[in-house]
Amino acid sequence: MNNPRIEFLKSQIGKPIENFRSPLGNWLNGTLISVSEEEIVISFKIRKEMTNPLGILHGGAAAAIMDDIMGASVFALNKEYIYVTTNLNVDFLDNAKEGEIIYAKTKVIRNGKTLINVECQIQNNGGKILVKGSSNLVATQLKSL
Repeated sequence: MNNPRIEFLKSQIGKPIENFRSPLGNWLNGTLISVSEEEIVISFKIRKEMTNPLGILHGGAAAAIMDDIMGASVFALNKEYIYVTTNLNVDFLDNAKEGEIIYAKTKVIRNGKTLINVECQIQNNGGKILVKGSSNLVATQLKSL
């Protein structure tokens, strides 16, 4: 079955992500690397305003990246209703410095009618896991765009 959202996202590969995400997601300024109904990968360059006083990726920025890309994964499922995050569990395992490129990768674990469970990892260029987490998103009564 043709999924128009996947087709749209595929047309955006290699481009900065904008206009279909939140203003915060646009500010994060990721670049779509790959997309399927099972997985999305987005790269981000760590900018100064994304760091903490130590000059490393701020935990809040990492959590925002994860929440935003997990929401994009649910968007790609082409559901009838909008889903919102009900929880976000994050493990900070290592750090990344300003100027580094990181990769956020999602995987849909459970694609239910009411509840969707998604996992995410943020890795460095060498594939080392820096942050990992999971989220549950629940269907609202609002129709999806």
